[in-house]
Amino acid sequence: MERNLNPHDRLIVALDVPSAAAALDLCDRLPATFYKIGLELYLAAGAGLIATLKQRQKRVFLDLKLHDIPNTVAAACRVIRDYDVDFVTVHGAGGAAMLTAAQEAIAAPRLLVVTVLTSITPAQLSEQLHIATPLGTYGQHLAEMAQNCGLAGAICSPQEAAALRRALGPDFLLVTPGIRPAGTDLGDQRRTLTPAEAIAQGADYLVIGRPITAAPDPLVAWEEMIAAMEG
Repeated sequence: MERNLNPHDRLIVALDVPSAAAALDLCDRLPATFYKIGLELYLAAGAGLIATLKQRQKRVFLDLKLHDIPNTVAAACRVIRDYDVDFVTVHGAGGAAMLTAAQEAIAAPRLLVVTVLTSITPAQLSEQLHIATPLGTYGQHLAEMAQNCGLAGAICSPQEAAALRRALGPDFLLVTPGIRPAGTDLGDQRRTLTPAEAIAQGADYLVIGRPITAAPDPLVAWEEMIAAMEG
């Protein structure tokens, strides 16, 4: 079902801003239907911003990347399920017991596993984190573990989306940050693709923040992203 979404519904705008006022200003300027609230904004604005976005009939992706012992993550998920958000993230590195506890606690919101952050390079994975498994293989292992634990999908680099789509089938959601139009600044992202490339690789949803929110005119940038996805 997600594969047939139009670009307007596939694009998740990352509200990576420091206040509720800044977030709502962007929402007032954009016709987007789906927004991501990450750690910075959640700490600044709390659950009140989620309620405001839901009152405006927006979909909300709460990206907190929960990672703790199973009991603690399950307790957090029981709180989050009352927020009426659409997506919630947990770290795959927490292991199967944590993922299972989170899934059992979360109920309605769809739980997505974070595989490998798009800021991590293969060299960093090996040299800094001491994970000798190739990056793509490691990310696929975490996604497969999450699928076996009943989670709805994964956060992954668009560069790994095609392999995950082949391995996990058509119904497992793939949500890809690290989307950058051709010729733009990558920032701290390392494993990126353009919007059209990400969709071609099998992504269901694209998370795009700074190329829209930091643009001189966010509406024009949003429209350009939609056009790029259609292309």
